[in-house]
Amino acid sequence: MSDPYLYVIIALLPLAASMLLVQSNPYYALIVRGILGAIAALSYSILGAADVALTEALVGTLLAITLYAVTVRSSMVIRLGVIKDLSIDGDLQFGKLIGALRTVAAKWYMRLELVSYQDTQTMHQALMDREIHALCLKPELAGDRERGGAIPDGETPLFQTATRIQRLYDIMKAELPSETLLTYVNPSASTPDSGEQHK
Repeated sequence: MSDPYLYVIIALLPLAASMLLVQSNPYYALIVRGILGAIAALSYSILGAADVALTEALVGTLLAITLYAVTVRSSMVIRLGVIKDLSIDGDLQFGKLIGALRTVAAKWYMRLELVSYQDTQTMHQALMDREIHALCLKPELAGDRERGGAIPDGETPLFQTATRIQRLYDIMKAELPSETLLTYVNPSASTPDSGEQHK
């Protein structure tokens, strides 16, 4: 292979690395990482380091991307606890809230997974035990213990949502629809720390 082609291939390495650094979508970053590994393996093989090229192709590209994909897929999930009786199809307002939560999750490249519970006490305990990331229920099901936020006189929110993850609380605070009481719950304290009702 002539020298100009070699220079072009080697010049693709910093270009692919730069593209990898600016990716905000983790799935696109995986694709660019695969391209970076393939270019590196090709460069090594052209320069006569066949053993390094094979190692880069197998470990640096195939194995690394497989492990990254599994990690990204499993860690980019919001597990939301809901009461089993609440149906997305039967309750229009609940369906809208779940749709809004799915939109928020998709915006941050996450997916929403609903986990059903028979009663609020079991669901609240699952939140404290870190089995779920957040919970959502109707005020009449919540009881006084899970309210946590200030509710103006005469107003009752349609749904109450609590999360144990501060970053998730910050994201949902800006994105959730109105009439939703959002509460941050500190699992170590076992009581809601702060709440905010959206207008």
